[in-house]
Amino acid sequence: MPGRRVLAAGPFAWTFRPRVIVVVVVALALLVLVASLNITLGTSRIGLGDVLRTLVGGGTRREAAIVFDLRMPRTLTGILVGAAFGLSGALFQTIARNPLASPDVLGITWGAGVGAVAVITLSGNYGQISGLAGALGVPLAGLIGGLLAGIALYVLSWRRGLDGYRMVLIGIGISAVGYNVTYWLLTVGDVDDAARATTWLVGNLGDVGWEAVGPVLLALAVLVPITLVCGRTVGGLQFGDETSRGLGIRVDAARGGLLLLAAGLAAVATAASGPIAFVALATPQIALRLTRSAQPPLFGSLVLGALLTVTADLLVRVLPGAADLPVGVLTAVLGAPYLIFLFVRTRREATA
Repeated sequence: MPGRRVLAAGPFAWTFRPRVIVVVVVALALLVLVASLNITLGTSRIGLGDVLRTLVGGGTRREAAIVFDLRMPRTLTGILVGAAFGLSGALFQTIARNPLASPDVLGITWGAGVGAVAVITLSGNYGQISGLAGALGVPLAGLIGGLLAGIALYVLSWRRGLDGYRMVLIGIGISAVGYNVTYWLLTVGDVDDAARATTWLVGNLGDVGWEAVGPVLLALAVLVPITLVCGRTVGGLQFGDETSRGLGIRVDAARGGLLLLAAGLAAVATAASGPIAFVALATPQIALRLTRSAQPPLFGSLVLGALLTVTADLLVRVLPGAADLPVGVLTAVLGAPYLIFLFVRTRREATA
């Protein structure tokens, strides 16, 4: 195929596209640069040399507190949740064969929101309530809520197979239900807990600490390799069902499994930072156009999702007048016009 290369080693052979590799390498380099700036810049500016010295055990106590307690966990969480959102969006858009399919639109983030906000607002202490929910905490409650929303999406969308258009319509309905349940929980909870939950709902990296890094890192260490191993199956699903079956893919089982993987990735990211809007929607389409692929590239979407999220977090930290602005507000402001553009373009393609 045009643009593809084959790497052979004995009986094994791999196909790859050089343009995809170039895009990923450049995106990784930019991610390292932006992450470094996110750690060095801020109200208290710390030089890169001082940061490196602090990382190896040097530096002053003040520099260590700023780097290790504030900026490092915030930056790492941004990288992890952005990667999860980007990969989740690529999976959903491939499964549905629809650029509008994303965790935001399909109700997965609102399902996670219901679980997390229930734990927050039905407690006298943020993230902790007695009994089983106290053992689960906010991250696992969000994960369960997102997975339940994913299962509901699959069951309600099923009609002798999964139809992308029907999936988007069902997802919009699930989003509406999750949205209203979430805000009902805010009305019945304590005022202080409701205020914390509201801050979480707009997608905020400002309050995250090392306690947020561990669970999302562990979840991604399991989910991301499984997803990337399924890359051949994801690629096969871009064709029609009959062609996919001819390639040996069990189409219905593959879509169901990939949908749960995508829901799990989105739920983990949402539970860690709140629903950072439009990252999962826009990133796969950006990766698709940069790589000129037939479908959103998985690893490319993962890296670009991390880059987009950390860049947005850097902007809300250094732009004049944007101090303490939740990162989800910026991504929503930038992403809403893009969503309108996708709606218009999809409608034109459907009527062409």
